[in-house]
Amino acid sequence: MKVNAKKMAVIACSTLAVLVMTGTTWMLISQPAAATQQFATQTGLSCGACHQNPKGGGTLTPTGEKFKANGNKMPTKTDASTTPK
Repeated sequence: MKVNAKKMAVIACSTLAVLVMTGTTWMLISQPAAATQQFATQTGLSCGACHQNPKGGGTLTPTGEKFKANGNKMPTKTDASTTPK
């Protein structure tokens, strides 16, 4: 099967255009992480208290989920969400 140079150029340019648009879209819709050293300073806890990675970032621990759900404030012991049932 013979493909001429013009068709190859169109296919290559189309593929490149799709890749550029996809990359641009990802960059525009991505959001920066909300976790900062400030939270560790604010709470007096290490990053590993809220994140599975001890250095911070990534998946949250149950404590981190509660912190996030409480508006980035440590839940108090009287909060219904932290009281065992």
